[in-house]
Amino acid sequence: MITIRASRPGEGDRIIEIWRGAVDATHDFLTPEDRLAIDDLVCGFLPDVPLWLAVDGKDYPLGFMLIDGGHMEALFVDPACRGKGIGAALLRHGLVLHPAMTTDVNEQNPQAIGFYEKMGFVRIGRSALDRQGRPYPLIHLKYAGV
Repeated sequence: MITIRASRPGEGDRIIEIWRGAVDATHDFLTPEDRLAIDDLVCGFLPDVPLWLAVDGKDYPLGFMLIDGGHMEALFVDPACRGKGIGAALLRHGLVLHPAMTTDVNEQNPQAIGFYEKMGFVRIGRSALDRQGRPYPLIHLKYAGV
């Protein structure tokens, strides 16, 4: 059984472990240099921001979501747990809190785009560069319901 709860102090190492595993499994388009630079950036802030965690029956984190002002900044699931509804559970939780949620997805990650579209998101725009100015185009999405 999956439960969604707020993150707690001391869970940063597990959160980073989930992030690294998920990125390595889904972001093969990143150059090795960009992957390392992004890792440094993420490790510098992710353990300290409030997140929503999906945890198993033993309260072990399996995935997380970061929402800032109605915009989902991150949704990552441990690659060993993909396809088990964890991402969908996190997303549904976020949509209860923010029914007009928006998010951005790397254009080179078609699985993620398909997931969000299946969950009721529609494309509302595109940027040629990511937020750090790297050449990883983003697809901008907004929840439109299912």
